[in-house]
Amino acid sequence: MMFVEMPVETLAEWVWHPLFALAAFLALSLALYHWAGKIAARGSSAGAKRLPYACGQDLTPAGERLSYKRFFRLALMFVVVHMAALVAMLLPLVAQAPGLAVAYLLGTGVCVDILTRGGE
Repeated sequence: MMFVEMPVETLAEWVWHPLFALAAFLALSLALYHWAGKIAARGSSAGAKRLPYACGQDLTPAGERLSYKRFFRLALMFVVVHMAALVAMLLPLVAQAPGLAVAYLLGTGVCVDILTRGGE
């Protein structure tokens, strides 16, 4: 069995049971959410309301299309560099191998180079 059953014998124990607390707070938050939606001020529908805001400037220059390809390459580079920093930091705790750390960081540099100069 994955979950440990907690015997609930009295009403006071039932009220303090974690699943009851979860259900109670979920119900309370849903009620608060719906109540706040009912009393919230209604705004007017404007076309500019759905446009992205970038400090008063147009977000995309005319004719340029944004793609996720550059974003995901940057995100992957971020992950690679931070994992390399983590491994390089923890490597002295496991073994005294400065050559291995240098090789690992050189490999990370190659990965970053491929990610930054890769074909569009």
